[in-house]
Amino acid sequence: MAKGGKVPKGKKITLKVAKNCIKVTFDGRKRLDLSKMGLTNFPKCILRLNDVDELDLSRNLIRKIPDSISKFQNLRWLDLHSNYIDKLPESIGQMTTLLYLNVSNNRLTTNGLPVELNQLKNIRTVNFGLNHLDSVPTTLGALKELHEVGLHDNLLNSIPHSIVKLPKLKKLNTKRNPFPKPEELDTFVDSIKRLDNLYLVDEKDLCGPCLRKCQLARDKLNKIKNMATATPRKAIFSSLIAPNSMAKESQEEWRVCSASP
Repeated sequence: MAKGGKVPKGKKITLKVAKNCIKVTFDGRKRLDLSKMGLTNFPKCILRLNDVDELDLSRNLIRKIPDSISKFQNLRWLDLHSNYIDKLPESIGQMTTLLYLNVSNNRLTTNGLPVELNQLKNIRTVNFGLNHLDSVPTTLGALKELHEVGLHDNLLNSIPHSIVKLPKLKKLNTKRNPFPKPEELDTFVDSIKRLDNLYLVDEKDLCGPCLRKCQLARDKLNKIKNMATATPRKAIFSSLIAPNSMAKESQEEWRVCSASP
């Protein structure tokens, strides 16, 4: 855990060890996996391996990320979760090829998030969960390619509308924050169009649980509708061979009575 307490002593690695930690992913990407190595400092030797596509430094004891990390100009995937990081370098904005950034479970504060994050124009997923953020920079609303944003387990009182309104946003995790009232009601109110007592909401404006609830309700209604159309209608004259049998029987009796002397 990166919450409170002193940072224990860790170890260092050599360039040779780092080279042996390079793996090739199923899609042919080169990943440098230095997770769970007990590192207390960012290993400068790995700057000589800056042609990798993915870098995993998660679950270590790292306290500071240097500006030199921007030398990883081909990096698409950066995982720094579960360390002791309290600030990201401004140079991270130069890593414009990044698609994924995970800095959850650290010691980040709002002041530790540089404005330069808004330069990551291609980023798809960011996770700032399990930190000490008391607000979210509205500049993140400039990241129009974002699909997923993790802000759970922080100290947030509100979420900027610039983030909620991101055009490609599919998942926004804000659980376990001290919101003064249900955040969903506040953040999505501008997206709801009212017509008397009827509310129309776009799917993209719903949080995950609400969307699933609506989909389940819709599926239930469709099931009831299908059952109704599939069930054959009960005959009105169920006790008769044919609807006109009673009339025919009465007509025959009348003929017999008329023919009698």
